[in-house]
Amino acid sequence: MSARASHPDLSDPLERRAPRGERPGPLVARDERELRAGLVALIPQLRTRALRLCGDATAADDVVQDAVERALRFSHQYERGTNLRAWALQVLFSVFITRWRRRRRERNAVTRLAGDPFAWTVPAPFGPPDAGSGAMTASTRRTLDALPHGFRAAVILVDLEDRSYLDAAETLGVPVGTVMSRLHRGRKLLAAKMGAREAA
Repeated sequence: MSARASHPDLSDPLERRAPRGERPGPLVARDERELRAGLVALIPQLRTRALRLCGDATAADDVVQDAVERALRFSHQYERGTNLRAWALQVLFSVFITRWRRRRRERNAVTRLAGDPFAWTVPAPFGPPDAGSGAMTASTRRTLDALPHGFRAAVILVDLEDRSYLDAAETLGVPVGTVMSRLHRGRKLLAAKMGAREAA
């Protein structure tokens, strides 16, 4: 096998020619140039995922832009030669969660201040991810609910309920290290399941 066959050019990374009926191999990057080219090629897929998460085209575009910027800023965290698409989707989901939390906090603050100008002095409770305006889409919630219990609980407590690792560990009755491990694996599983759903 030639060097080109084993390491295809990333000038058009998504055009991994595979035999008819077979899915192309994973998109990988071996250096900064290939990572940047790969992220550009992944933008349509990232936007599709963001649309599923947000349910709104404008919000999805904002999430994709923030995700690409974050991926470039933290490109040193990408392990060269691994699945770039999976890594980029994890970054996208992280951006979505961060924006979702901020939007819920802002909405709660405006609601409380509308009724009491001094409400800012009292912290508002964090709202559940499955209720009210700004809730995650039903399909995203179903994918989250399909995760194994331990991983799902870690994602919900830390990512959605904004709890600290220590608080989540106490709630689950496990060490902090276990929470961190389950959260990492839960995020990866969630990204993989959503990717598989879109591919189907």
